[in-house]
Amino acid sequence: MRVGMLTPSSNTCLEPVTYGLLQGAPGLATAHFARVPVTRIALDTGSDAQFAPEPMLAAARQLADAKVDVLVWNGTSGSWLGIERDRALAAALTAETGIPATTSTLALLDACAAYGVSRLGLALPYTRDVADAIVSTYAKEGLECVLAEPFGEHDNEAFARIPPADVARQIEAAATDGAQAVAVVCTNVYGAFEADRLERALDLPVFDSVSATLWRALDLAGARPSWCGHGQLLRDGSLRAHVQGTLETLLAATGADRTTFRVDLPEHGLHVDLTAGEALGPGVRSIRRDASLDQRRLNTVEWLEAERRALVQPHFRADPQPPEALKDVYGVRAQMLSPVQTGGALTGWISVHSTRERDWSDADRGALAAATTQLTARIPR
Repeated sequence: MRVGMLTPSSNTCLEPVTYGLLQGAPGLATAHFARVPVTRIALDTGSDAQFAPEPMLAAARQLADAKVDVLVWNGTSGSWLGIERDRALAAALTAETGIPATTSTLALLDACAAYGVSRLGLALPYTRDVADAIVSTYAKEGLECVLAEPFGEHDNEAFARIPPADVARQIEAAATDGAQAVAVVCTNVYGAFEADRLERALDLPVFDSVSATLWRALDLAGARPSWCGHGQLLRDGSLRAHVQGTLETLLAATGADRTTFRVDLPEHGLHVDLTAGEALGPGVRSIRRDASLDQRRLNTVEWLEAERRALVQPHFRADPQPPEALKDVYGVRAQMLSPVQTGGALTGWISVHSTRERDWSDADRGALAAATTQLTARIPR
Protein backbone atom coordinates (compact mmCIF):
# COMPACT_ATOMS: atom_id res chain seq x y z
CA MET A 1 0.00 0.00 0.00
CA ARG A 2 1.20 3.53 -0.85
CA VAL A 3 0.33 6.60 1.20
CA GLY A 4 0.69 9.98 -0.49
CA MET A 5 1.38 12.88 1.87
CA LEU A 6 1.26 16.60 1.11
CA THR A 7 3.93 18.09 3.35
CA PRO A 8 4.65 21.67 4.51
CA SER A 9 7.90 22.69 2.79
CA SER A 10 9.67 23.70 6.02
CA ASN A 11 8.70 20.53 7.91
CA THR A 12 11.64 18.33 8.89
CA CYS A 13 9.85 16.06 11.36
CA LEU A 14 6.99 14.20 9.74
CA GLU A 15 8.97 12.31 7.09
CA PRO A 16 11.52 10.67 9.44
CA VAL A 17 8.85 10.10 12.09
CA THR A 18 6.49 8.49 9.56
CA TYR A 19 9.26 6.19 8.37
CA GLY A 20 10.09 5.37 11.98
CA LEU A 21 6.47 4.53 12.77
CA LEU A 22 6.16 2.30 9.72
CA GLN A 23 9.12 0.23 10.89
CA GLY A 24 6.73 -1.22 13.45
CA ALA A 25 4.65 -2.76 10.67
CA PRO A 26 7.12 -3.87 7.98
CA GLY A 27 5.59 -4.40 4.57
CA LEU A 28 2.28 -2.72 5.45
CA ALA A 29 2.79 0.51 3.53
CA THR A 30 5.25 2.96 2.04
CA ALA A 31 4.98 6.73 2.41
CA HIS A 32 5.54 9.20 -0.45
CA PHE A 33 5.77 12.97 -0.07
CA ALA A 34 5.19 16.14 -2.07
CA ARG A 35 5.96 19.54 -0.56
CA VAL A 36 3.89 22.73 -0.64
CA PRO A 37 5.24 26.13 0.47
CA VAL A 38 4.57 26.72 4.20
CA THR A 39 7.03 28.61 6.41
CA ARG A 40 5.10 30.67 8.97
CA ILE A 41 2.09 30.08 11.22
CA ALA A 42 0.16 33.20 12.20
CA LEU A 43 -3.31 34.71 12.00
CA ASP A 44 -2.88 37.03 9.04
CA THR A 45 -3.75 37.04 5.36
CA GLY A 46 -0.23 36.26 4.21
CA SER A 47 0.01 33.21 6.43
CA ASP A 48 -3.45 31.98 5.49
CA ALA A 49 -2.58 32.22 1.78
CA GLN A 50 -0.01 29.44 2.22
CA PHE A 51 -2.89 27.01 2.62
CA ALA A 52 -4.72 27.83 -0.62
CA PRO A 53 -5.96 24.68 -2.35
CA GLU A 54 -4.29 25.18 -5.74
CA PRO A 55 -0.70 24.26 -4.72
CA MET A 56 -2.04 21.26 -2.83
CA LEU A 57 -4.04 20.06 -5.82
CA ALA A 58 -0.95 20.39 -8.02
CA ALA A 59 1.09 18.35 -5.54
CA ALA A 60 -1.70 15.79 -5.29
CA ARG A 61 -1.65 15.30 -9.06
CA GLN A 62 2.06 14.50 -8.84
CA LEU A 63 1.47 11.96 -6.08
CA ALA A 64 -1.33 10.42 -8.12
CA ASP A 65 1.29 9.63 -10.78
CA ALA A 66 2.84 7.29 -8.19
CA LYS A 67 -0.49 5.40 -7.95
CA VAL A 68 -0.87 6.10 -4.22
CA ASP A 69 -3.85 4.52 -2.48
CA VAL A 70 -4.71 7.46 -0.24
CA LEU A 71 -3.84 11.17 -0.02
CA VAL A 72 -3.44 13.29 3.11
CA TRP A 73 -2.70 16.93 3.79
CA ASN A 74 -0.16 16.29 6.56
CA GLY A 75 -0.64 19.66 8.18
CA THR A 76 -2.90 20.99 10.92
CA SER A 77 -3.97 24.31 9.37
CA GLY A 78 -7.65 23.35 9.58
CA SER A 79 -7.32 23.46 13.35
CA TRP A 80 -7.25 27.26 13.26
CA LEU A 81 -8.61 28.06 9.79
CA GLY A 82 -11.72 25.93 10.27
CA ILE A 83 -12.77 22.31 9.94
CA GLU A 84 -15.02 22.96 6.93
CA ARG A 85 -11.96 24.21 5.06
CA ASP A 86 -10.25 20.85 5.61
CA ARG A 87 -13.38 18.90 4.68
CA ALA A 88 -13.58 20.90 1.45
CA LEU A 89 -9.88 20.29 0.79
CA ALA A 90 -10.22 16.53 1.27
CA ALA A 91 -13.21 16.49 -1.08
CA ALA A 92 -11.30 18.53 -3.66
CA LEU A 93 -8.28 16.22 -3.51
CA THR A 94 -10.51 13.23 -4.18
CA ALA A 95 -12.41 15.02 -6.95
CA GLU A 96 -9.12 15.95 -8.62
CA THR A 97 -7.48 12.52 -8.41
CA GLY A 98 -10.15 9.92 -7.63
CA ILE A 99 -8.13 8.93 -4.54
CA PRO A 100 -9.63 8.96 -1.00
CA ALA A 101 -8.23 11.81 1.06
CA THR A 102 -8.13 13.31 4.54
CA THR A 103 -6.08 15.76 6.63
CA SER A 104 -4.20 15.78 9.92
CA THR A 105 -6.91 17.80 11.65
CA LEU A 106 -9.68 15.53 10.41
CA ALA A 107 -7.62 12.56 11.60
CA LEU A 108 -7.37 14.04 15.10
CA LEU A 109 -11.14 14.55 15.18
CA ASP A 110 -11.65 10.97 14.00
CA ALA A 111 -9.38 9.77 16.81
CA CYS A 112 -11.43 11.72 19.36
CA ALA A 113 -14.64 10.22 17.97
CA ALA A 114 -13.23 6.69 18.09
CA TYR A 115 -12.26 7.09 21.76
CA GLY A 116 -15.31 9.09 22.81
CA VAL A 117 -13.23 12.11 23.78
CA SER A 118 -15.21 15.25 24.61
CA ARG A 119 -12.53 17.02 26.67
CA LEU A 120 -9.14 17.21 24.97
CA GLY A 121 -5.80 18.39 26.30
CA LEU A 122 -3.80 20.42 23.76
CA ALA A 123 0.01 20.53 23.43
CA LEU A 124 0.89 23.23 20.87
CA PRO A 125 4.05 24.97 19.60
CA TYR A 126 2.17 28.01 18.28
CA THR A 127 1.68 31.58 19.50
CA ARG A 128 -1.12 32.17 21.97
CA ASP A 129 -3.53 33.73 19.46
CA VAL A 130 -3.22 30.69 17.17
CA ALA A 131 -3.72 28.42 20.18
CA ASP A 132 -6.88 30.31 21.16
CA ALA A 133 -8.18 29.98 17.60
CA ILE A 134 -7.66 26.20 17.79
CA VAL A 135 -9.60 26.03 21.07
CA SER A 136 -12.44 27.95 19.40
CA THR A 137 -12.38 25.74 16.30
CA TYR A 138 -12.51 22.53 18.32
CA ALA A 139 -15.32 23.89 20.50
CA LYS A 140 -17.47 24.13 17.37
CA GLU A 141 -16.89 20.40 16.92
CA GLY A 142 -18.09 19.64 20.46
CA LEU A 143 -14.63 19.38 22.02
CA GLU A 144 -13.81 21.25 25.22
CA CYS A 145 -10.09 21.86 25.50
CA VAL A 146 -7.50 21.96 28.26
CA LEU A 147 -4.73 24.16 26.89
CA ALA A 148 -1.18 23.77 28.15
CA GLU A 149 0.89 26.94 27.76
CA PRO A 150 1.94 26.98 24.07
CA PHE A 151 5.60 27.39 23.15
CA GLY A 152 4.92 30.68 21.35
CA GLU A 153 6.72 29.93 18.07
CA HIS A 154 5.58 31.11 14.63
CA ASP A 155 8.47 29.89 12.44
CA ASN A 156 7.35 26.50 11.14
CA GLU A 157 10.90 25.19 10.72
CA ALA A 158 11.66 26.02 14.37
CA PHE A 159 8.90 23.75 15.69
CA ALA A 160 11.05 20.67 15.03
CA ARG A 161 13.85 22.17 17.15
CA ILE A 162 11.76 21.98 20.34
CA PRO A 163 13.40 19.23 22.44
CA PRO A 164 11.25 16.09 22.83
CA ALA A 165 11.65 16.34 26.61
CA ASP A 166 10.00 19.77 26.51
CA VAL A 167 7.20 18.38 24.34
CA ALA A 168 6.71 15.59 26.88
CA ARG A 169 6.42 18.09 29.74
CA GLN A 170 3.85 20.07 27.76
CA ILE A 171 1.82 16.89 27.15
CA GLU A 172 1.88 16.21 30.89
CA ALA A 173 0.66 19.76 31.56
CA ALA A 174 -2.24 19.25 29.14
CA ALA A 175 -3.26 15.97 30.83
CA THR A 176 -5.07 17.79 33.64
CA ASP A 177 -8.44 19.29 34.52
CA GLY A 178 -10.50 16.35 33.30
CA ALA A 179 -8.78 15.84 29.94
CA GLN A 180 -9.75 12.47 28.44
CA ALA A 181 -6.87 12.48 25.94
CA VAL A 182 -4.06 14.79 24.86
CA ALA A 183 -3.37 15.87 21.28
CA VAL A 184 -0.05 17.19 19.97
CA VAL A 185 -1.42 19.49 17.28
CA CYS A 186 1.42 20.06 14.82
CA THR A 187 3.10 17.71 12.35
CA ASN A 188 6.52 19.33 12.86
CA VAL A 189 6.81 18.52 16.57
CA TYR A 190 8.53 15.39 17.87
CA GLY A 191 5.76 13.91 19.99
CA ALA A 192 5.09 10.55 18.35
CA PHE A 193 7.92 8.66 19.99
CA GLU A 194 6.91 9.98 23.43
CA ALA A 195 3.30 8.77 23.18
CA ASP A 196 3.65 5.17 24.34
CA ARG A 197 5.60 6.01 27.50
CA LEU A 198 3.40 8.97 28.37
CA GLU A 199 0.19 7.00 27.90
CA ARG A 200 1.33 4.49 30.49
CA ALA A 201 2.36 7.27 32.89
CA LEU A 202 -0.75 9.41 32.42
CA ASP A 203 -3.33 6.66 31.82
CA LEU A 204 -4.67 8.70 28.89
CA PRO A 205 -4.43 8.35 25.11
CA VAL A 206 -1.91 10.66 23.44
CA PHE A 207 -2.81 11.58 19.85
CA ASP A 208 0.29 12.88 18.10
CA SER A 209 -0.57 14.59 14.80
CA VAL A 210 1.96 12.62 12.73
CA SER A 211 0.80 9.30 14.21
CA ALA A 212 -2.88 10.23 13.85
CA THR A 213 -2.40 11.20 10.20
CA LEU A 214 -0.68 7.94 9.37
CA TRP A 215 -3.30 5.94 11.31
CA ARG A 216 -6.24 7.55 9.53
CA ALA A 217 -4.60 7.36 6.11
CA LEU A 218 -3.99 3.62 6.48
CA ASP A 219 -7.47 3.05 7.89
CA LEU A 220 -9.07 5.04 5.08
CA ALA A 221 -7.22 2.88 2.56
CA GLY A 222 -8.47 -0.30 4.27
CA ALA A 223 -5.20 -1.39 5.88
CA ARG A 224 -6.57 -1.61 9.46
CA PRO A 225 -3.29 -0.68 11.17
CA SER A 226 -2.58 -2.36 14.50
CA TRP A 227 0.92 -2.53 15.92
CA CYS A 228 2.47 -1.88 19.30
CA GLY A 229 5.14 0.48 20.51
CA HIS A 230 3.87 3.89 19.42
CA GLY A 231 0.69 4.47 21.39
CA GLN A 232 -2.90 3.34 21.54
CA LEU A 233 -4.06 4.92 18.32
CA LEU A 234 -1.83 2.87 16.02
CA ARG A 235 -2.54 -0.25 18.11
CA ASP A 236 -6.29 0.06 18.75
CA GLY A 237 -7.65 3.06 16.85
CA SER A 238 -8.98 1.20 13.82
CA LEU A 239 -10.78 -1.34 15.99
CA ARG A 240 -12.32 1.41 18.10
CA ALA A 241 -13.34 3.40 15.02
CA HIS A 242 -15.04 0.31 13.57
CA VAL A 243 -16.86 -0.29 16.85
CA GLN A 244 -18.01 3.33 16.97
CA GLY A 245 -19.23 3.31 13.38
CA THR A 246 -21.14 0.07 13.91
CA LEU A 247 -22.83 1.45 17.04
CA GLU A 248 -23.82 4.68 15.29
CA THR A 249 -25.37 2.70 12.43
CA LEU A 250 -27.23 0.51 14.93
CA LEU A 251 -28.51 3.56 16.83
CA ALA A 252 -29.90 5.06 13.63
CA ALA A 253 -31.43 1.78 12.46
CA THR A 254 -33.29 1.13 15.73
CA GLY A 255 -34.14 4.69 16.77
CA ALA A 256 -32.80 3.79 20.22
CA ASP A 257 -31.40 6.23 22.75
CA ARG A 258 -28.05 4.55 23.38
CA THR A 259 -25.99 1.71 21.93
CA THR A 260 -22.85 0.34 23.58
CA PHE A 261 -20.34 -2.45 23.11
CA ARG A 262 -18.41 -4.08 25.93
CA VAL A 263 -15.62 -6.56 25.26
CA ASP A 264 -12.69 -8.20 27.02
CA LEU A 265 -9.61 -7.66 24.86
CA PRO A 266 -6.83 -6.84 27.32
CA GLU A 267 -4.22 -6.76 24.55
CA HIS A 268 -6.15 -3.78 23.16
CA GLY A 269 -6.75 -2.16 26.54
CA LEU A 270 -10.44 -3.12 26.53
CA HIS A 271 -12.37 -4.62 29.44
CA VAL A 272 -16.12 -5.10 29.82
CA ASP A 273 -16.44 -2.83 32.86
CA LEU A 274 -15.88 0.14 30.51
CA THR A 275 -17.48 0.40 27.09
CA ALA A 276 -15.39 -0.01 23.95
CA GLY A 277 -17.78 2.35 22.21
CA GLU A 278 -21.02 4.24 22.68
CA ALA A 279 -23.47 6.05 20.41
CA LEU A 280 -26.03 8.43 21.93
CA GLY A 281 -29.27 10.09 20.91
CA PRO A 282 -29.71 13.84 21.53
CA GLY A 283 -29.57 14.76 25.19
CA VAL A 284 -28.91 11.19 26.37
CA ARG A 285 -26.45 10.76 29.23
CA SER A 286 -23.23 8.88 28.52
CA ILE A 287 -22.18 5.78 30.46
CA ARG A 288 -18.89 5.38 28.59
CA ARG A 289 -16.64 6.13 31.57
CA ASP A 290 -18.78 4.64 34.34
CA ALA A 291 -16.94 1.57 35.66
CA SER A 292 -18.92 1.30 38.89
CA LEU A 293 -20.49 -2.11 38.14
CA ASP A 294 -19.01 -5.59 37.91
CA GLN A 295 -20.51 -6.26 34.50
CA ARG A 296 -19.89 -10.01 34.40
CA ARG A 297 -21.99 -10.47 37.56
CA LEU A 298 -25.10 -8.68 36.32
CA ASN A 299 -28.26 -10.77 36.02
CA THR A 300 -28.66 -9.92 32.36
CA VAL A 301 -25.08 -10.80 31.52
CA GLU A 302 -25.30 -14.08 33.41
CA TRP A 303 -28.40 -14.79 31.30
CA LEU A 304 -26.38 -14.11 28.13
CA GLU A 305 -23.63 -16.40 29.40
CA ALA A 306 -26.12 -19.22 29.92
CA GLU A 307 -28.35 -18.70 26.87
CA ARG A 308 -25.91 -17.36 24.22
CA ARG A 309 -28.69 -15.61 22.31
CA ALA A 310 -30.16 -12.13 22.14
CA LEU A 311 -32.08 -10.88 25.17
CA VAL A 312 -34.99 -8.68 24.07
CA GLN A 313 -36.75 -6.73 26.82
CA PRO A 314 -39.61 -4.38 25.89
CA HIS A 315 -39.90 -3.57 29.61
CA PHE A 316 -38.41 -4.73 32.92
CA ARG A 317 -41.44 -6.38 34.47
CA ALA A 318 -39.93 -9.84 34.03
CA ASP A 319 -36.60 -11.44 34.81
CA PRO A 320 -33.71 -11.12 34.25
CA GLN A 321 -33.59 -7.70 35.83
CA PRO A 322 -30.96 -5.15 34.79
CA PRO A 323 -29.00 -3.28 37.48
CA GLU A 324 -30.97 -0.63 39.36
CA ALA A 325 -28.42 2.00 38.32
CA LEU A 326 -29.30 1.45 34.67
CA LYS A 327 -32.93 2.22 35.44
CA ASP A 328 -32.65 4.82 38.18
CA VAL A 329 -29.52 6.74 37.16
CA TYR A 330 -29.64 6.42 33.36
CA GLY A 331 -33.39 6.09 32.88
CA VAL A 332 -33.39 2.95 30.73
CA ARG A 333 -36.84 1.35 30.39
CA ALA A 334 -36.25 -1.23 27.64
CA GLN A 335 -33.23 -2.88 26.06
CA MET A 336 -31.82 -5.50 23.73
CA LEU A 337 -28.55 -7.32 24.46
CA SER A 338 -26.66 -9.53 22.04
CA PRO A 339 -23.70 -11.79 22.87
CA VAL A 340 -20.44 -11.59 20.92
CA GLN A 341 -18.57 -14.88 21.06
CA THR A 342 -15.08 -15.97 20.07
CA GLY A 343 -13.67 -19.45 20.49
CA GLY A 344 -16.77 -20.55 22.38
CA ALA A 345 -16.39 -17.82 25.02
CA LEU A 346 -18.63 -14.84 25.69
CA THR A 347 -16.11 -12.17 24.78
CA GLY A 348 -18.53 -9.25 24.96
CA TRP A 349 -21.99 -7.96 24.18
CA ILE A 350 -23.88 -5.18 22.46
CA SER A 351 -26.53 -3.19 24.34
CA VAL A 352 -29.38 -1.20 22.79
CA HIS A 353 -31.15 1.07 25.29
CA SER A 354 -34.44 2.90 25.21
CA THR A 355 -35.57 5.47 27.78
CA ARG A 356 -39.17 4.38 27.26
CA GLU A 357 -40.85 1.01 27.17
CA ARG A 358 -41.17 -0.19 23.59
CA ASP A 359 -41.76 -3.25 21.48
CA TRP A 360 -38.63 -4.11 19.53
CA SER A 361 -39.55 -4.83 15.91
CA ASP A 362 -38.19 -7.53 13.62
CA ALA A 363 -36.22 -4.78 11.89
CA ASP A 364 -34.70 -3.74 15.23
CA ARG A 365 -33.70 -7.31 15.96
CA GLY A 366 -32.28 -7.69 12.47
CA ALA A 367 -30.18 -4.55 12.89
CA LEU A 368 -28.82 -5.92 16.18
CA ALA A 369 -28.00 -9.26 14.55
CA ALA A 370 -26.16 -7.48 11.72
CA ALA A 371 -24.14 -5.40 14.19
CA THR A 372 -23.28 -8.55 16.13
CA THR A 373 -21.99 -10.20 12.98
CA GLN A 374 -19.90 -7.15 12.07
CA LEU A 375 -18.29 -6.82 15.48
CA THR A 376 -17.69 -10.55 15.85
CA ALA A 377 -15.81 -10.51 12.55
CA ARG A 378 -13.45 -7.77 13.81
CA ILE A 379 -12.59 -9.35 17.17
CA PRO A 380 -9.00 -10.67 17.03
CA ARG A 381 -8.88 -14.44 17.35
